[in-house]
Amino acid sequence: MLNQYIPVLVMTLAACGTAAGMIIMTTIMGPKKEFEEKMEPFECGVTPVSDPKSRFGVRFYLVAMLFIVFDIEAVFLFPWAAVFRDLGMFGLMEMMVFILVLTVGLAYVWKKGALEWE
Repeated sequence: MLNQYIPVLVMTLAACGTAAGMIIMTTIMGPKKEFEEKMEPFECGVTPVSDPKSRFGVRFYLVAMLFIVFDIEAVFLFPWAAVFRDLGMFGLMEMMVFILVLTVGLAYVWKKGALEWE
């Protein structure tokens, strides 16, 4: 039964070997000249306009977390929609409760002003 996994193992070993080989060969053969412009942070070909170590506002992280929550909602909605007919009324009610909880959460953060960008 484990014979089925031999091609996967061979492919994984080949991929890891290729990646390791590229890293090793780059380290051995690559140029090693360091100068100030080369060691500067690179930002799409443009000289950076701000310090890369600057802090982000809390609102940025709050919006990012809210995005993750509602992105997870979408991840749960797609499989549910695919088997909607098989789940029947119970599946519909469960999903309505799920969406209601998320809607209440969205209304709360909206009322608190978390979605306002200043």
